[in-house]
Amino acid sequence: MKTKRILILGAAGRDFHNFNVVFRDNPEYNIAGFTATQIPGIADRRYPKELAGALYPAGIPIFEEKDLEDLVREHSVDAVVFSYSDISHQNLMHLASRVVATGADFWLLGSERTQIKSTAPVVSICAVRTGCGKSPLCRLVTSELRREGWKPVVVRHPMPYGDLAAQAVQRFAVMSDLDQQQCTIEEREEYEPHLREGTVVYAGVDYEKILRQAEKEADIVIWDGGNNDTPFYASDLEIVVVDPHRPGHELAYFPGEVNLRRAGVVVINKVDTASPQDVETVRRNVRASNPKATMVETACRVSVSAPELVRGRKVLVVEDGPTLTHGEMPYGAGVVAARQCGAAELVDPRPYAVGSIRWTYEHYPHLTSLLPAMGYSAMQRHELEETINRVDCDLVLVATPIDLGHLIKLNKPSLRVTYEVEDVTHPGLAEILAQFTRKHAHTTV
Repeated sequence: MKTKRILILGAAGRDFHNFNVVFRDNPEYNIAGFTATQIPGIADRRYPKELAGALYPAGIPIFEEKDLEDLVREHSVDAVVFSYSDISHQNLMHLASRVVATGADFWLLGSERTQIKSTAPVVSICAVRTGCGKSPLCRLVTSELRREGWKPVVVRHPMPYGDLAAQAVQRFAVMSDLDQQQCTIEEREEYEPHLREGTVVYAGVDYEKILRQAEKEADIVIWDGGNNDTPFYASDLEIVVVDPHRPGHELAYFPGEVNLRRAGVVVINKVDTASPQDVETVRRNVRASNPKATMVETACRVSVSAPELVRGRKVLVVEDGPTLTHGEMPYGAGVVAARQCGAAELVDPRPYAVGSIRWTYEHYPHLTSLLPAMGYSAMQRHELEETINRVDCDLVLVATPIDLGHLIKLNKPSLRVTYEVEDVTHPGLAEILAQFTRKHAHTTV
């Protein structure tokens, strides 16, 4: 049988996982390379030989996705494997059309080929889009399971933006681990809140090795999904979050719709701030797409420690970066908090933006009176700091899940915005997880 020449389209996450579980050490395929998109600065690297296996002693190159057609022709590619998340159905088919027009095949890999089985029960928390509120929901689920007597460990969807070989298996137990492993702002936003609650977090590149190590110290594994990707692990309970602030997106993005159709529990989050008609639209879409799923509703409570300091002030709102960029949200918890607290003005930071922050605004024109907390590199963190410090405002309202002041120096007063998920329907998540515990208690350590 002729060896198939493969190109993997990715964004430094799902692409590496698909390679590891389907293509590594498989002589039926020859990987011409990966492509990279969505995340700044992840192209022009190599997937290292230490992770690539014996068939790739020099590692595997990573190219820019924009050169897709040239790469297919130059490397005589037989099939292109799509391997990243949070893309509209329309843009996904544009990519497929570009590939098929060259004469190559376009593949989507199914869950049976890409999910790893655990010896411990697995609960996965995923979403239909970036920014649905999956992270606080994951913390709530972890807390409830601990209350039920479990010893959980969280395994987070990959965010490997640095030395891939060094990041193959990462374990975070205390805050200093984040500094030691040189985590980006984006990584810290996902890991810090778990660590503050005493939960060990694993992440990295090789998710089978990660799972086997996590199983040694936990009796249940919590899959904390990223973007709207599907779980890397076969799950005993799939919880999927939808966002009524973007009604219809649950049916319009890949693989978010896959998550929706697979879910055992669908959580409609942010019902306290979304319009009733948008909540009802999402309810109808969930019922039509997955009538067997249990549907629950949650509020996402936004709070500020000193709201009186916001009232009447000119405020710069700093929001979670990925939620605003490829999540396409025009606002987040910071804007909600500023309005609730009576801010006089939301300052437009675009005239003050420098470097890659200015590039972000050029590529995401829906962003106006807020600042995405982009920090994929030391240089980008410096540019974020410089942008904030140039803005003419009275107060910086920081709505990222981390203490931004730990990483950058601000020259003006700041307040943090926090947000937590709460059940508003019954039975809710607490009852569902109690039932899950009764069913799976015999497998606990």
